[in-house]
Amino acid sequence: MHAWPASEVPALPGKGRDLRIHDTATGGRVTLAPGPVARIYVCGITPYDATHMGHAATYNAFDLVQRVWLDTKRQVHYVQNVTDVDDPLLERALRDGIDWVGLAERETALFREDMTALRMLPPQHYIGAVEAIPGIVPLVERLRDSGAAYELDGDIYFSVEADPHFGQVSNYDTELMRHLSAERGGDPDRPGKKNPLDPMLWMAAREGEPSWDGGSLGPGRPGWHIECVAIALDHLGMGFDVQGGGSDLIFPHHEMGASHAQTLTGEFPMAKAYVHAGMVALDGEKMSKSKGNLVFVSTLRKEGVDPAAIRLALLSHHYRADWEWTDQVLQDAEARLGRWRAAVSRPDGPSADALVEEIREALADDLDAPAALAAVDRWAARQEADGGTEESAPGLVSRAVDALLGVAL
Repeated sequence: MHAWPASEVPALPGKGRDLRIHDTATGGRVTLAPGPVARIYVCGITPYDATHMGHAATYNAFDLVQRVWLDTKRQVHYVQNVTDVDDPLLERALRDGIDWVGLAERETALFREDMTALRMLPPQHYIGAVEAIPGIVPLVERLRDSGAAYELDGDIYFSVEADPHFGQVSNYDTELMRHLSAERGGDPDRPGKKNPLDPMLWMAAREGEPSWDGGSLGPGRPGWHIECVAIALDHLGMGFDVQGGGSDLIFPHHEMGASHAQTLTGEFPMAKAYVHAGMVALDGEKMSKSKGNLVFVSTLRKEGVDPAAIRLALLSHHYRADWEWTDQVLQDAEARLGRWRAAVSRPDGPSADALVEEIREALADDLDAPAALAAVDRWAARQEADGGTEESAPGLVSRAVDALLGVAL
C-alpha cells in the first residue's frame, strides 16, 4: 500500500531541541533522545468513512513529533497501518450494499488526499492489515505454541497473564479495563475465556465474511492488536521511540499490543514512550463514526476552506487536550492565517531569530503548539505595529512556520 506524497520541509539555521513529551505509561514527561534515526509507529484508520477532525488532530500531533525530530537533524522512520479488514468496515459495507474492498480503497484514497492537503508528512511504510496477514500468522502460532495463547471454538485468544508487564501502559484497574474492553471491540463476557480481558488473536472464518489462510490456525482473519504488533516489529523492531494514537487507544489497543510484543520477544518495553492525543468533540460529545457527529476534512475542503486554516485550528489546542470543534475555532484560525500571511508578505520586518528559538522551545516542551502560535502572533503584531529593517525576517518566519508547524504561508 502506498502513502501520500511528502511536502518539502524547509531547512532552518541552527538545530532544534530534544523532545520532552508526556508518556502515558509513566504518567510523566520523558526526554526522547533517539540515535541518528528516530522510530515512531502511529495507529492508522479503519477506512469505512472519511477523515474527521478527531483523526486530523491525532495525525497532526505526530506530524509535529516528526518535525521536531527532523529539526534536530535526525532521520525519522515512521510506520502507520490501515485496518482494512475489521468488523466496522464489514458492517458499513453490508449496510450500504457495497463491496467491502471497494469501500476500504475509496476511503483510504480520500484519507491520503486529506493528509496531503494538510501537509502531514507521510510514513515510510504504510501497511494494510490484509497485506500483513502472512506476517501475522506465524506470530499467533508462536504465541499459541508457547502457551501464551489458547483456542476457543476455533478462535485463538491471547492470555494476558502471559505478560508480567500487562497493565503497565494504561495503569487502569480491572473494572475499567473490562468496561473499555466491552466498549471498544472486546468480548469480556464470552464464556470459556481464561480471563475476561483476553483479546482475540485470530478469528476463525465466519460464514459470509472474508477469510485468509491461517496455516495451522485454520482459515480466518487477524485480531486488531496483533495486526499493529506484526507491522511494528517487522519495520521498527522492539524498543522504538514512540507508540502513538488517540487517547481512546490506550486500552485495549496499546495495552494489548505491548503485551503481545513483549511476550513474543521477551523484551520490555515495546516503546520508549506511549503518546496519546486528546479527543475532539462536536455538540458536547466526542466526535466518532458511531455517533455520526462528524466534521470531515474533505467536506471543509470542498467548501473552499484553506487547509492551512484547518491545520491552524488543530494547532490552537494542545495535542493532549480534549476540545470541541466549533465554527468560531475555524473562524479564529482563518483570521490568524490572514494576519500571518500579511506579515510575511512585507519586504522586511523585525528580527525573527528569537522567534525561531521560541517555536523550537515550545514544541520541544510536550508539543506546546498553542505557545508556538502565540509567539508567531507576537512577531506578526510587531510587524504590523512597527515593522523592521531586516530583509530576511519575513522569509525566515515563513520557513519556520512551514518546517516546524506544517503551515504554508
